[in-house]
Amino acid sequence: MKIVVLNGSPRPKGNTAALIEAFKEGAEGKGHQVSVLQVGTMKIGGCKGCEYCHTKGGGTCIQKDDMAEVYPALAESDVLLLASPVYYHGLTGQLQSVVSRFYAVGAPAAKKWALLLTSGSPNVYAAIETQYRGILGFIQAESLGIFEYDGKRSGTEEAANEVKAFGASL
Repeated sequence: MKIVVLNGSPRPKGNTAALIEAFKEGAEGKGHQVSVLQVGTMKIGGCKGCEYCHTKGGGTCIQKDDMAEVYPALAESDVLLLASPVYYHGLTGQLQSVVSRFYAVGAPAAKKWALLLTSGSPNVYAAIETQYRGILGFIQAESLGIFEYDGKRSGTEEAANEVKAFGASL
């Protein structure tokens, strides 16, 4: 199975990155192919709503940026994991730009998704959960789970073991 992880964190050694590595270890241990795309450090603009992709572009966005690296991975994905620290009750701006750019292709190929969120504060996940469930309902995809780690718990061995087990369960 091809699993694509979109890491929205701009911090290469933060809690989100550590949990992604644990997830990857679990999934690869079961023979899955895992690609982690560091979208948090890529140059990706948000959707401009110009409709080029749906008129002249044939599903290709008019913007020429690092999203060109993301689209091929999305087209081949069986499972998509969105991973992000929470910035003011939302995904990072970088990951949100990627999600808005799904518009050009309609939806990633993956019909199974999961969400991994980290935060320094509790009770900051509701808006993201609503958006996630709305997207899945719209594209008729299945949620494999929502994993939320706040405060000191996000950097713990317990959290790493949970997401590693999730990866291994796929």
